[in-house]
Amino acid sequence: MRRLGVIVALGALLGMFGGVLTAAPALAGRGHKWEFLPAKPFTLPASFCGFKVRVTTPVNKEFEKVLKTADGSMTFLLTGSFRHTFTNLSTGKAITENVSGPAKVTVFPDGSVLVVAKGRDASFLTPAVAKRFGLPTVSIVTGGLTFSESAGNLTSVSVRHVVVNVCTALS
Repeated sequence: MRRLGVIVALGALLGMFGGVLTAAPALAGRGHKWEFLPAKPFTLPASFCGFKVRVTTPVNKEFEKVLKTADGSMTFLLTGSFRHTFTNLSTGKAITENVSGPAKVTVFPDGSVLVVAKGRDASFLTPAVAKRFGLPTVSIVTGGLTFSESAGNLTSVSVRHVVVNVCTALS
């Protein structure tokens, strides 16, 4: 679970998954029920867009189910209605986007992570990672998003279609 801190520090983990892995220990023992997944606002530093961006969640009806396998892997299934509002803190300009997914996050026994998302999702990548994969730092994507992480490093990112470059839309 410590790997989540590295992922979040890199800004590579999707916004809608921010609390998923940290909530795992508390939710893992609750069986195969759907649990409400709370979301907290956060601010992206200016290094992402050239200005600070506040991300809030005006609509959060997202739920997760935690599944454990015999090999020790944990899978988090996410579904529901979820929207982010992105606000340029310099100008006050804001946009609200549907980022409902659904998605599946698998944490393997070795600590590596695989995220497979469908539908509309938010993508948050540090400038270095965005440049490496040829993607915007903050965007709304659709048609499929997959990324994997191992030992605190993003090993692959695949995006079918970028719908909104959030930094450009807020400029």
